[in-house]
Amino acid sequence: MSLPVLVVLVVFGIALSVAAVHFTGGTTTAMLAGADQALARFAEDFPDERPGAVRLTADNHTAFLDLGPQRCGIVQSIGDCFLTRIVMPHDILALAREGNAVSLRLNDFTWKGGSFVFADEAGALAVVAALQGHDRIRKAA
Repeated sequence: MSLPVLVVLVVFGIALSVAAVHFTGGTTTAMLAGADQALARFAEDFPDERPGAVRLTADNHTAFLDLGPQRCGIVQSIGDCFLTRIVMPHDILALAREGNAVSLRLNDFTWKGGSFVFADEAGALAVVAALQGHDRIRKAA
């Protein structure tokens, strides 16, 4: 078999594999249907926690759950799955808000944080207020 024919077969095979993954839903991103789904998903990993208020981002890819003083739960879509975590004062490296967008940087090698856009400024303000409480505690220590 000549080299050009082999190259064409390899390229066609790769393209076919990528198309198969795409058309079978392999490239979809998970979305939260609402606060109840965020609570249920968080409870799978942290069954002993009793979250309070749930604040969803505008794209429904992330939920912030109030866990009381010095703790915040996060449910974040990663591909077609959800990553859950509890954020504590030592986890927060940077926090900023601009309008209804919040930027959060965490001290964690598995998930560094990100930018989160809320449907309204009230959601962003509530999340920042909870996380700033964490930041103040960290600076006081």
